Amino acid sequence: MAATPQNPAAATPRRKVSRHRGEGQWAAGHHTPLNGNEQFKKDDDGLNVRTRIETIYSKRGFDSIDPNDLRGRMRWWGLYTQRRPGIDGGKTAVLEPEELDDEYFMLRVRIDGGALTTRQLRVIGEISQEFARGTADITDRQNVQYHWIRIEDVPEIWNRLEAVGLSTTEACGDTPRVILGSPVAGIAADEIIDGTPAIGEIHRRIIGNKEFSNLPRKFKSAISGSPLLDVAHEINDVAFVGVNHPEHGPGFDLWVGGGLSTNPKIGVRLGAWVPLDEVPDVYEGVISIFRDYGYRRLRTRARLKFLVADWGAEKFRQVLEDEYLKRKLIDGPAPAQPVERWRDHVGVHRQKDGRFYVGFAPRVGRVDGTTLTKIAELAEAHGSGRVRTTVEQKMIVLDVEESQVDSLVEGLEALDLTTKPSPFRRGTMACTGIEYCKLAIVETKARGSSLIDELERRIPDFDEPITINLNGCPNACARIQVADIGLKGQLVVNDKGEQVEGYQVHLGGALGLEAGFGRKVRGLKVTSEELPDYVERVLKRFQAEREDGERFATWAARASEEALS
Repeated sequence: MAATPQNPAAATPRRKVSRHRGEGQWAAGHHTPLNGNEQFKKDDDGLNVRTRIETIYSKRGFDSIDPNDLRGRMRWWGLYTQRRPGIDGGKTAVLEPEELDDEYFMLRVRIDGGALTTRQLRVIGEISQEFARGTADITDRQNVQYHWIRIEDVPEIWNRLEAVGLSTTEACGDTPRVILGSPVAGIAADEIIDGTPAIGEIHRRIIGNKEFSNLPRKFKSAISGSPLLDVAHEINDVAFVGVNHPEHGPGFDLWVGGGLSTNPKIGVRLGAWVPLDEVPDVYEGVISIFRDYGYRRLRTRARLKFLVADWGAEKFRQVLEDEYLKRKLIDGPAPAQPVERWRDHVGVHRQKDGRFYVGFAPRVGRVDGTTLTKIAELAEAHGSGRVRTTVEQKMIVLDVEESQVDSLVEGLEALDLTTKPSPFRRGTMACTGIEYCKLAIVETKARGSSLIDELERRIPDFDEPITINLNGCPNACARIQVADIGLKGQLVVNDKGEQVEGYQVHLGGALGLEAGFGRKVRGLKVTSEELPDYVERVLKRFQAEREDGERFATWAARASEEALS
């Protein structure tokens, strides 16, 4: 049939119509696995791999490990294979997993709320020295990560951690990850409410529970009653933020659907006020929605943020109330803007009981087992039995008597753990990078440390809060999109036409104060070698052009592309 204006379809070949199999949502009856990850989770719960590690793999060695356990289920117990040494960033995306895998592991110790006793910290340090070649990085999710772990040593490491109340359970994998908490919960003089009891109850109910051990992807959470908004609540799947309700008093404002990676989204408020004793129920409701309604077809859309974006806050709250809580939540106020720019608790601060807490800054979260053991000894020698990790890769010693503060500070300084860091030491953060991570393209930790030294030497008078976050790949473990200067690792071409390590630059991101994502200037990439020159140039322009009291993020939003280049 010839095409005519009345029959335009005659000129168009018919397309084969295929049935869409849905998004893999269990609540819609879609239980058939639609990708390899969903299949291996259906075949066997990730929590079950522990028995095989203890009875088979640790005895027969690395080569005995089933591939679905090695690159899948072992994450449920905090284990990732690390990057084989000597593989450059250009090979990251082209080699097969077995070509990238080293026969050693990264092992993540989950530290819910960042809360540690000095005894626990000492054990973490001892394990590092004995089994991990001294490695022990503090992450931006309050955990500690080891490297160089042999599968043969894992059962003994678990025994030692669990003997002091620590674990690696669901530290990785498609699971409820570590629950972030204010590192000064229960002691800060300005605290709105202490979320510690809720963290403990959620951990008791949820962690290691097979009702919640097969999620579409990872589930990140945060609970803090600090007015400093000190747990990066805006970029978690669920977050509870301390607020004062005008009628009901202190409680929490509920946020859902935050996350970064390659498709960043700021979490949204549900407009609901949650009292402390109901936080575990609401947490369970939110994670259940994710389990039941989360998208399991494509891994790239399997985070809660995509469901929240599609549903909107109103529908999400309605489903939470009607299907899971079976009751209405109380409407409540939004959290107030924090009065301080830094949220890391670095420095010496008085507690509400009259004693002091002392926060200090390792370099880009990099410490070692010997240093952690010495921190535990220092804390105990100065009357403390408690330390904390923060979401900014920092640490805090709690409960120090006033007479002991100066001596503790001196002891920390002797370990290169300063309580009065420069803005660059305080605000620079880095992910694991190509040294150990199989996803990384460039180096980060050493680069971040050398950048600190260069900036302290070149701009000694710079005294504004500034965050500089280095990430080895696009996945944003170091939160590049919400940093003043975010650096996403990639290969770039230098002025000689050579492909070298470098970074795409994001400028003006922020959390807390007017949270938002950084600006990308068209074509702006810098080589690792040029990085100190570039950051120096931009910060000096900021100093010259800023208005009185203006933050870097505000200036970066209005500055010309020339000023940012």
